[in-house]
Amino acid sequence: MKPEYHYLLNVAVALVLSMVIGLEREFHQKSAGLRTHTLVGLGAALFMVVSKYGFADLAAEPGFSLDGSRVAAQVASGVGFLGAGLIFVRRDTVRGLTTAASIWLVAAVGIAAGAGMFVVAPGVVFAYLLVAAGIAPLSRHMPHSKATRRALRIRYVDGKGVLRHIIMTVAEHGLKVSDLDMHADLFGPSNNTGINDGGSLPRHQDILLKLTGSARAVENSVVSLNAVEGVERISLTSIDDPGR
Repeated sequence: MKPEYHYLLNVAVALVLSMVIGLEREFHQKSAGLRTHTLVGLGAALFMVVSKYGFADLAAEPGFSLDGSRVAAQVASGVGFLGAGLIFVRRDTVRGLTTAASIWLVAAVGIAAGAGMFVVAPGVVFAYLLVAAGIAPLSRHMPHSKATRRALRIRYVDGKGVLRHIIMTVAEHGLKVSDLDMHADLFGPSNNTGINDGGSLPRHQDILLKLTGSARAVENSVVSLNAVEGVERISLTSIDDPGR
């Protein structure tokens, strides 16, 4: 039986690999970031080390049965409950799926490192980084079906009924509004230079408008919205993977 400090290598590898995934999540400012991913991977590795090596002194006892896979299976199911707590639904949008999946993956990486699989565990982390960095740009260049979901960032002058005209313009193009969020400084701080009739700077409002409809209808609506009086800025983007 190896001295206990030998198993610290397994835990240390899990710590480093979990931090790599956690840093990627932290960079994207997700609800589960560096600390959460590191702790999950570290805990999974410890469970696996205990499961695989912690009962070696009892393995020679008559009638004793050792099955290290049982703890790994329990870790997988237990992390599933943790991941479920990161997923929430707002209207028709599901959030947190990718973060929950990364928690599940980092637990698997911790189990692999705890089991001493020092080639497989880093390989999976490398594959994760490829997916995290490469899938989003790839999906943006893929052809979409006739019905697409896009997001409009719009800044307009508040208090003049502009929002009503925005919604009417979008509806005229056959688009469905799936979500509308009010934001503060969506484009950054306003650079007001004009003076309104009351002698004060006009107040602006930023909204994020999520639309469903054909790509052509979305593009045509942007042209029409640019002609709406009071609309100052428009930015059209693809809706990010809702799980991220």
